[in-house]
Amino acid sequence: METMKHHHILPEGWPKPKGYSNGILAGKGRILFMAGQVGWNEEEQFVSEQIAPQFEQAIRNILAIVGEAGGSPTDICRMTCFCKDRQQYLESRKELGLIWKKLMGDHYPCMSMIFVTDLLDHPAVIEIEATAVVTKRKKHKD
Repeated sequence: METMKHHHILPEGWPKPKGYSNGILAGKGRILFMAGQVGWNEEEQFVSEQIAPQFEQAIRNILAIVGEAGGSPTDICRMTCFCKDRQQYLESRKELGLIWKKLMGDHYPCMSMIFVTDLLDHPAVIEIEATAVVTKRKKHKD
């Protein structure tokens, strides 16, 4: 089966963004919408109240969903992060970047970071929702 790659869009004259993409033109595939993922494990338990371990687990949760759909990290086109602790986020950016590299490599989807006063699942400090365009087929039981 032929697949079309996703193309990152950068208007002429714009500087290359750091840590995200301004636009991604998705190739042929199936759209996967993912609910917000918090930093709890598969048993819905938090192992930390700190942003870095929660960020890592939330990304792992997203990657598990993408993988179950037959996709890979590079199929993720958009992420929206909701964070309730701006200061903790700013102080942890280097560590978050290392986690990103470990799990996502050099792939940077279109991203937004939104700071909020609270999240439903306590003691979550970050929640990430994502959209992917999965270019490979995987059989499902549906």
